[in-house]
Amino acid sequence: MTGGPTPAGLRALVVDDEPPLVKVVSTYLEREGFLVQSTGDGEEAVVLAREFEPDVIVLDLMLPGIDGIEACRRIRSFSDAYIVMLTARVEEIDRIVGLSTGADDYVTKPFSPRELVARVRAMLRRPRASRSPQSPAVRRFGDLEIDPDAREVRLGARPVELTKLEFDLLDVLSGEPRVAFSRERLLERVWGSGWFGDDHVVDVHIANVRNKLGDDPRNPHYVRTVRGVGYRMGDGQ
Repeated sequence: MTGGPTPAGLRALVVDDEPPLVKVVSTYLEREGFLVQSTGDGEEAVVLAREFEPDVIVLDLMLPGIDGIEACRRIRSFSDAYIVMLTARVEEIDRIVGLSTGADDYVTKPFSPRELVARVRAMLRRPRASRSPQSPAVRRFGDLEIDPDAREVRLGARPVELTKLEFDLLDVLSGEPRVAFSRERLLERVWGSGWFGDDHVVDVHIANVRNKLGDDPRNPHYVRTVRGVGYRMGDGQ
């Protein structure tokens, strides 16, 4: 397997009701140095995510108990773990729904365990958004305040809870507010040069950020669409 060693001490939670698949994925992750726990039940996945505190969660969409979408929503309320959704469905809507709950990536079954591990490694290697030394400590766009060092976002007096990936997107855009970023450039800056998934994930996560900021996608004030290019930061007015 390529890509260099995985940092020691990382934890992975594998959630799927197919024991053979769980065994294969767990084995590959253990070879990468992960401490792995697994379950085939959605409710138990939420409990384990809280108790085990994994760095990465491989989460199937269709589960007994609660499904992967609901499990992902609940886990996202207390965990910033990287989440990869597994789905046997090929319809685009399922991929978007999975990602809109806070998942970082998706993999459609059947899949290569090597590819899954490669995607996990790419997420773990993902660089944090680079900042210009000239950027102010706190960036302000109307009522929106972004503190890159504290990794905090406030909208007026209200704190805005973002996932790691969502914050990194906002960090990149707000760090160079006059720059219109293409999806490809955002993928490189936020997901890293090793990313090889679909570029539509940018649109999904931008939609999540806008939703959390109360930004109307038809007339956004903070994250604006540049037709034919991608996205740039607005002035909040």
